[in-house]
Amino acid sequence: MSDTGLPPREAGDSRLKVMLHAPCAESLARARRNARNLKAASPEAEVLIITNAGGAAAAVATPDDTDAWLKLCRNSLDAQGIVDTRGLAIVEAAVLTLAEGQRQGWAYIRA
Repeated sequence: MSDTGLPPREAGDSRLKVMLHAPCAESLARARRNARNLKAASPEAEVLIITNAGGAAAAVATPDDTDAWLKLCRNSLDAQGIVDTRGLAIVEAAVLTLAEGQRQGWAYIRA
């Protein structure tokens, strides 16, 4: 099975867990703002920004202080001929990570 890039969910963990889906450059900008706002309001919350399509390309092209929360879709990078030279976290398929995250109790928000 492909690596989803999701941290393991531990029994009894009640922290808020949010996946922000960013499939284009505009949604990546919103997801980055949403992630900052969430962490400011709820520092213990876990947040991931899952990018695919144009969002993955924009993430590689525009470094940001939220990059530690990014997960780039390998399929999208490959389809666009993009090589991540910055060492960002990559998952095999954004769709798998998003679906698996929801199954594990992560909230899904389309940015």
